[in-house]
Amino acid sequence: MSLMTLLVFAGALMMAAGSPGPSIAALVARVLSRGARDVFPFLAAMWIGEGIWLTCAVLGLAAIAETFHAAFVAIKWFGVAYLLYLAWKMWFAPTDADEAALPEARSGLKLFFAGLTVTLGNPKIMMFYVALLPAIIDLGAVTVVGWVELVVTMFVVLVAIDLAWVFLASRARLFLKSPRAVRIANRVSAGTMAGAAAAIAAR
Repeated sequence: MSLMTLLVFAGALMMAAGSPGPSIAALVARVLSRGARDVFPFLAAMWIGEGIWLTCAVLGLAAIAETFHAAFVAIKWFGVAYLLYLAWKMWFAPTDADEAALPEARSGLKLFFAGLTVTLGNPKIMMFYVALLPAIIDLGAVTVVGWVELVVTMFVVLVAIDLAWVFLASRARLFLKSPRAVRIANRVSAGTMAGAAAAIAAR
């Protein structure tokens, strides 16, 4: 693929991925409430989920989405339910732990599964690859090499943006010095997670 095409794709993806949405809200809420040290499985699942959507678009998303429509709807509502469960856990999380104990270790598989369901069920991501991508790229002319170039470009953009969000959330988390501050962060994170679930459910 031409360099200009890849740059246009990268620019469009940067604007779409950089704007706050359900996936970013879930990521930031997770880092604020539990820290960034074990968030990589969640991030990896988000990137793989977007790679799946990109691949579906290149292969012909309309036919795939029609064939597996029920599966995508099920993933969407499971993601909504899981986000609400996480919001409930955050809302009632204890606040008497010291700063060093704040990052709570979770199962990497659970985090990966959460990130994957949030990404695959995110209407914002879905619409980018369904509606916007075909207007940027002639998907019918994409070869295997072109698909690899798109995937690599996608990963570079997403890694840069998502790690920036993680860094900002981690810096904000440094202010959690008291039980009251922890409680406020937990409640804000819970509200953000619930809002992400509502945004996915409403579309």
